[in-house]
Amino acid sequence: MTENEDDLRARVHRWIAAIQACDLDGVAADHADDIVLFDVPPPYDGIRGIGAYRDSWPMFFEYLAGGALLDLVELNVIAGDSAGFAYGLLRCGTPVELTAKPERRLRFTIGFRKRDGRWQVAHEHHSFPME
Repeated sequence: MTENEDDLRARVHRWIAAIQACDLDGVAADHADDIVLFDVPPPYDGIRGIGAYRDSWPMFFEYLAGGALLDLVELNVIAGDSAGFAYGLLRCGTPVELTAKPERRLRFTIGFRKRDGRWQVAHEHHSFPME
């Protein structure tokens, strides 16, 4: 594994820990001002900009506060000198949802770019398979 891959892997682990802690500043910490997010809930044409990205998280934090879980199942990272991406699977749901469908996984992809020597998330995508 390269130093850049190790760095991006650590950033994804910090991002997930921040989500689990409902820490909005931690969740948004490595994101570019012009972030584009394609998420599970609407809007279907995506969320654009760091302000809208930050605004999208409180509803999910309420879901977690109500007893839902988010756990990393799989993480893959590929990185060059100026761009990289991470993708993987998360176990996400309430205990009732996870008991009913234990194989259900939330898929994610994160696109990174390096600007001024600093990695930033330029694109994020979360999805569940259609049933």
